Amino acid sequence: MDDTMGAQLDGPLLESAMRYARERHWDVCSGAWLVEDAGDTQCSCGTPHCPAPGAHPLQPDWAQQASSSPTAVRRMWSQTPLASILLPTGRTFDVIDVPEPAGCLALARMERTEVRLGPVACAPGRRMQFFVLAGSAARVPTLVRQLGWSPRSLDLVGRGERDHVVAPPSRVGALGPTLWARPPTPANRWLPEAEELIGALAYACGRDAAAARPR
Repeated sequence: MDDTMGAQLDGPLLESAMRYARERHWDVCSGAWLVEDAGDTQCSCGTPHCPAPGAHPLQPDWAQQASSSPTAVRRMWSQTPLASILLPTGRTFDVIDVPEPAGCLALARMERTEVRLGPVACAPGRRMQFFVLAGSAARVPTLVRQLGWSPRSLDLVGRGERDHVVAPPSRVGALGPTLWARPPTPANRWLPEAEELIGALAYACGRDAAAARPR
């Protein structure tokens, strides 16, 4: 193995994937990656105009391949050192996905009122993803209705079983990398229920939707 390949194998993607597996016991899976071709950046899948270049599953059975075993994780990135990091939802956590403006408003409100928060990611495409207990995503539409909103009226998505998120520091084409607004730490190891966050998130999404309406 030459020095370049060694640097890739010990790079930030592998380091982050190993940390998620070891410290959080999250299942991770390697996904697509970005390929530089004559000055143009393309997805490794080879699909023209790929909707999520460099950041999506490559195999139909990707969810079965996902693992929290450090040995398995190292093997994945030894085969594809530049692969994005995919985290299956519906296992150790679910995610509530909202537009970035609404997410920032809700996050500020929850921090002021000292709501218990888990990790929060800033995803390319101006989205924010709030990590909650597994099983929470399925209750999101009912919780939104109980607050007096129609789920279809809010850009608020629960991601649970058979879904995934792209973990930092993976990059999504020209949109840039996924980042942590609140990274995983020992302090937020215990994730909140969706009920603890949904009020602030629905309110912020409602304001965001109202601001976007023509006047």
